[in-house]
Amino acid sequence: MGLQTEAEKRYIQDLFDDLLKSFNRPVTDEAKALILKAFNFANKAHMGVRRKSGEPYILHPIAVAKIVTSEIGLGAKSATAAILHDVVEDTDYSLQDIENMFGKKVANLVDGLTKLSGTFDSKQAVNFRKMLLTLSDDVRVILIKLADRLHNMRTLDSMPRNKQLKIAGETLYVFAPLAHRLGLYSIKTELEDLSLRYKHPEAYQQIDLQLHNQEERINYLVHVFAKPIQKKLYEEHFDFTISGRPKSIYSIWNKMQNKKISFSEIYDLLAIRIVFKPKPGLSEKRQCFDILSLITDIYKPKPDRIRDWITIPKANGYEALHVTVMGPEGQWVEVQIRTERMDEIAERGFAAHYKYKGDNTAESEIDRWLEKIRELLQNPESDALDFLDEFKLNLYSQEIIIFTPKGDMKMIPKNATVLDFAYDIHTELGNKCIGAKVNHQLVPMSYVLSSGDQVEILTSDKQNPKPSWLEIAVTARAKSKIRDSFKQEQRKHIENGQEILRDELGKLNVLPSANTLKKLIAHFGLHTKEQLYAEVGMGLLKLDKLEEILQKKSENKFVKFWKLTFSSKKKSAGPVIDKKKPFLLEEDPEQNNYILATDCNPIPGDDVVGYIADSGNILIHKKTCPEAIKLMSSQGDNILEAKWTRFKVLSYLSHIYIRGFDRQGMVNQITNVISNEYGINMRSINFETHDGVFEGNLYLYVHHTEDLDNLLSKLKEIKGIDSVERKEL
Repeated sequence: MGLQTEAEKRYIQDLFDDLLKSFNRPVTDEAKALILKAFNFANKAHMGVRRKSGEPYILHPIAVAKIVTSEIGLGAKSATAAILHDVVEDTDYSLQDIENMFGKKVANLVDGLTKLSGTFDSKQAVNFRKMLLTLSDDVRVILIKLADRLHNMRTLDSMPRNKQLKIAGETLYVFAPLAHRLGLYSIKTELEDLSLRYKHPEAYQQIDLQLHNQEERINYLVHVFAKPIQKKLYEEHFDFTISGRPKSIYSIWNKMQNKKISFSEIYDLLAIRIVFKPKPGLSEKRQCFDILSLITDIYKPKPDRIRDWITIPKANGYEALHVTVMGPEGQWVEVQIRTERMDEIAERGFAAHYKYKGDNTAESEIDRWLEKIRELLQNPESDALDFLDEFKLNLYSQEIIIFTPKGDMKMIPKNATVLDFAYDIHTELGNKCIGAKVNHQLVPMSYVLSSGDQVEILTSDKQNPKPSWLEIAVTARAKSKIRDSFKQEQRKHIENGQEILRDELGKLNVLPSANTLKKLIAHFGLHTKEQLYAEVGMGLLKLDKLEEILQKKSENKFVKFWKLTFSSKKKSAGPVIDKKKPFLLEEDPEQNNYILATDCNPIPGDDVVGYIADSGNILIHKKTCPEAIKLMSSQGDNILEAKWTRFKVLSYLSHIYIRGFDRQGMVNQITNVISNEYGINMRSINFETHDGVFEGNLYLYVHHTEDLDNLLSKLKEIKGIDSVERKEL
């Protein structure tokens, strides 16, 4: 706390003056007066309040407003709302006060921003839904919120470690995908990189260092690669710039994780961008293809790597031509060709899209996407966190083009099935779908569509949606419609199951108490009593061994895990946990109040995170585990950093996959390294050979990832082995 010093006042004033100069469009004197009024009001409202870093709080809203104006390209009302965005939540002023002083439009923006604050627990996910319902009315709400999140990420150093993990998890889970979908490439990339920096600091620093070491070589390649292209473009009188940039740190890390490869094995580190001012009298598309032709005259293209995002732009408005060509030194190089207009849309996304297209564009891809989101949000009964999961899935999905029997073109997410397409056209068409004719060939509803397919949906009046369809559907829209269709039927199953279970328990003189239901839910691997009743009502569960199930006293691993995750709110009388300090994982988990998650099976040495369950116990997940990512974003206040101590006694099961060329004695050499050189116990090994290539799956007991890494390195040295990697159990 404490009032601002004279030096701080001068600094704040300088930053505000800088904000007024940062607009990408002309600003009227009236608009400047509104922003100044908001600044004076917010400065007074936040007076005496400081951020965790010790800086006066007002610096944050000014910084957010500058991101809104200079990096996103919004106008004066958005800047005003950005300056005021924390006033209602953090001070005694009400939304009505904001409306009285700054008008209804600014108040609506501030209201939307206030609804989307804090962490994404289930209550917050409900608020997120409410905020998204206003998205198609005024998308500026989410754009300002993205600016707010970006500044918080840029200043995350001052936060304690558990808060860093929570905020980084949220950012990667929701905000980076949102930035991607709204076309804010620069902001999306920075959010991803900053999230990685705080979630996996060692990996981030290692890739950053390797990129720095490659900087000179990258600059050389850009110069050598670009020289003949520049010559050709000058000869054709193009006004252009060429720039080269490596992949982002996060995209490199993501590729290393997904493909199980090292930094040195990533072949497409480099991308070249050509941005030009189009010549008058010729279409932009024609000129982009002219430049593409000039490039492929110089460098040979990779046939399957030409992407035309001009004829049909991406859902977020992105337009460009991409081609991957074989450059100098045998290296593949991606070339992006854009006009200045396309480049601004690529960097600033939605705001630039509307700057060029006009605010009344009714049929833009963004508008269609927002309309789909509104439809998805209409069902108030769906679980908020499930909704958030499905919404996130659709944020990153790429679009493919599908044609109807009459030749109309529709865009649906990549990997969508026939069933998804049916629901995309009309709910009733989806409900009655039995399959389709794709390119005149009969296919089932589970058939995954490819771009360019012509699809005729086939229906039957006798068909009705089934729960198994949820496994076929990919899009959130289809899943939502399927759930709606059998929700009423589900209620009947629940009532029926409740009656059947009550009768069966009555035969044993047992009441359907909470404890009884808990045992049954755990035994059948379910989550809720509603699930139990529904599956009994549908005849999916057999109750012939009911007495045996209820008499079980010993806790198996799953029951233990279930209790840990779903037990009552009473905390166990364990030690008080300091969330600000790393939780140390000792050798004996039974005495140290933690359990290793069964969905990702971490072993000592893995990069892990702790989640404090309702029971007071701590659940340990790998940081890369999908469940951990969800917990970090939805239950951030229960997250804490976890560190392994050296484990020497207990062993943990690991799965190793080996692939290579088969030769006599190969299996013997592999097992000799594992057993004799490293003294590692094997639970099982399995090798299969096809046409001279073998694949092996080995299940080993190791103490620590360090032992495992040393073993993997040694196995890679064996002649004939192509790849060795650790797999999830």
